[in-house]
Amino acid sequence: MKLRILILCFFILQFTAKAQEESKSKFAKAIEDNSYFIEEAYNQEDGVVQHISNGYRTLKPTKDFGYSFTQEWPVFSQKHQFSYTIGYSWLNSNAVNGIPDFLLNYRYQLTGHDDFLTIAPRFSLILPTGDEKKGLGNGVLGYQFNLPISKRLTEGLAFHANIGYTFLPGVKSTDTNGDEVKNTNSSINLGGSLIWLATAKLNIMLEGVHYISREANASNKMENSQLTIISPGFRYAIDVKSLQIVPGFAVPITFQDGKSNAGLFFYLSFEHPF
Repeated sequence: MKLRILILCFFILQFTAKAQEESKSKFAKAIEDNSYFIEEAYNQEDGVVQHISNGYRTLKPTKDFGYSFTQEWPVFSQKHQFSYTIGYSWLNSNAVNGIPDFLLNYRYQLTGHDDFLTIAPRFSLILPTGDEKKGLGNGVLGYQFNLPISKRLTEGLAFHANIGYTFLPGVKSTDTNGDEVKNTNSSINLGGSLIWLATAKLNIMLEGVHYISREANASNKMENSQLTIISPGFRYAIDVKSLQIVPGFAVPITFQDGKSNAGLFFYLSFEHPF
């Protein structure tokens, strides 16, 4: 029995060593940008800043549009990254519009490209800048943790996975009796993406993410709800000297309560030295 365990351990060590050696092999350079719904585990290089614009248009049941702007900065080195996300939303076919909650983000490059997996955990503060009475925000200071993991599988294929948790303590709402109540809302996100590196500049993308949210209903009872997004899309890099411009587009399809709805997603990134 002991001999079998030793033999098994030997083969596991051999496999791990081989996998790590393969992970360090040099692949041809390709786009390493931001996915749209899945976070990739690549911090900004030292001395390089990125400006990211996202637009998400839903078509059913109402025509909503959300715009967000994110700016990512390395802090002293690629190990540390600071970013912030701000935006503006048009909801209920433009019956309501205004700024949503903003995010302040810190991400640590735990492992790099030469490791078997590239890992960069992120912690965010969710600032209550949106009007919760209009459905633009939560009205409380929230916290979010996300763990992005990336892996270049082959010359033409990359994989990314996320697991995260959002915590919103003391969210106010009104129950069926008209009384104001406070509850702790939370959500878990799980997802992954496959990126086909069709060329050095063109990526064909398939992303999937699943949200499990826990919130109070009208009777002030905590309920779980689930939402799934499947999103095919693409992005293309345009290099102009030291400036890289990456436009992209996707068609996210949401699945919730037995219904599916398609939307439109727009992406534009500018990345340059500073």
